[in-house]
Amino acid sequence: MIVDLKRFIKEEQPFWTELEEVLERRVKDPDRTMDIPELRRFHYLYQRASADLSRIATFSSEKNIRMYLEGLVAQAYGEIHEGRGRHWRPKPMRWFLVRFPETFRAHIRAFALAVFVTLLGAVFGAGALGMDEEAREALMPFEHLWGNPGDRVAMEEQSEGEDMAGHHASFASELLTHNIQVSILAMGAGISWGIGTLLILLTNGVILGAVCADYILAGEGVFLAGWLLPHGVVEIPAILIAAQAGLVLAGAVIGSGARENLSARLVRVSGDLVTLAGGMAVMLVWAGIIESFLSQYHAPVLPYSVKIGFGCAELCVLVLFLSKSGEAFYAKAARVIRVPGPVSRLGARLMAARTRRRAGYGR
Repeated sequence: MIVDLKRFIKEEQPFWTELEEVLERRVKDPDRTMDIPELRRFHYLYQRASADLSRIATFSSEKNIRMYLEGLVAQAYGEIHEGRGRHWRPKPMRWFLVRFPETFRAHIRAFALAVFVTLLGAVFGAGALGMDEEAREALMPFEHLWGNPGDRVAMEEQSEGEDMAGHHASFASELLTHNIQVSILAMGAGISWGIGTLLILLTNGVILGAVCADYILAGEGVFLAGWLLPHGVVEIPAILIAAQAGLVLAGAVIGSGARENLSARLVRVSGDLVTLAGGMAVMLVWAGIIESFLSQYHAPVLPYSVKIGFGCAELCVLVLFLSKSGEAFYAKAARVIRVPGPVSRLGARLMAARTRRRAGYGR
């Protein structure tokens, strides 16, 4: 029997709110599996709310509170006794917005090492070209880049009025193919204890540094920025993420201080490797599109300021995405763009929300 109703509500309402929050999480992510402590707590909250409903039913004047508890208990009962099986459904947006950036941050040290080795190669490539301009053919793998940068810029700008779509697409596809090969090799070479991955990063850094130094020394830094930034701010990080995956694989192969055998270590990192590889693939596809339809078009068709601004904006978005996106970001987006669940689940949720508003309790 309830002696003091106000005290009863004050003491029990935190448990009602906690149960309501658990049910809200189940609505947002119905495929998430709760662990044993969470299940026990959920069952305890359900039993307590059911008992409170039985006790409050004796107060005929407290109809609003009773309706609120009825909705809450009904929704919890539906979750516990639901007969419909939960089947796995692909969630590409959740994977890309949550799993990929969180996996990237979990192995941030491997990414930092990849960045360091690439910068080391870039410094060497720039220095080598600065000391010997005739070393272009040895440092750059593309014939298209062997000529004088000033001549190429003049040719590109003069031919923008002509039909250059085929030429642009051909060169863009050549670069994209090269970068895909580099990415796959950088990731797969992790099996060689990471030595192959580091050598690929070093080589790619040498090429990048030589190209940048060649154009900057020729006074074509603006052209270089307008050409590289739109696709490079995504393409280069994608290659680095591929190398990051290769270094994660190398860590599993080496297994320093690990008690697991090699098979267990590879199984443990396999999910992260697939996630990093998938994210890298999406980034390369985007970079290929931008390279074909934006990067290869120069002034006067596209002002360099527009291309540079676009590249800088891309870089800011990518940095924010990889550093901030995750579970909290996805949950916030889900509150703004909510996809309704099954009718029975949605009905229970709406009933609970309606009774909460009428009663003035809950969140």
